[in-house]
Amino acid sequence: QVQLVESGGGLVQAGGSLRLSCVASGSIVRINAMGWYRQAPGKQRELVAVFSSYGSTNYVDSVKVRFTISRDKAKNTVYLQMNSLRPEGTSVYYCNADIMTRVGVSTRYWGQGTQVTVSS
Repeated sequence: QVQLVESGGGLVQAGGSLRLSCVASGSIVRINAMGWYRQAPGKQRELVAVFSSYGSTNYVDSVKVRFTISRDKAKNTVYLQMNSLRPEGTSVYYCNADIMTRVGVSTRYWGQGTQVTVSS
């Protein structure tokens, strides 16, 4: 039983910034990776950024330079700092985590999503 709770979404003007947070709680032995996805109306959910357990990060090409993912392992929290936001970034952003809930058993979990709306 794991819960991911996102926060930080909202309405922002193009060029502005937001910081999303996601906190994992529950039966956690180890978090292997945490990341952010987004899904706009009529589109597939896509990976935005991921932070692995060993510290590597990856970003979708469209957000490189503008977005930064970070993780606080002690707090089971991942952040997404979003700068220079564009209207195309308007989406529901979802936290995702690959979590070991007991030794040798890992499962991916999703948060409920937080709406990010970028006005032009």
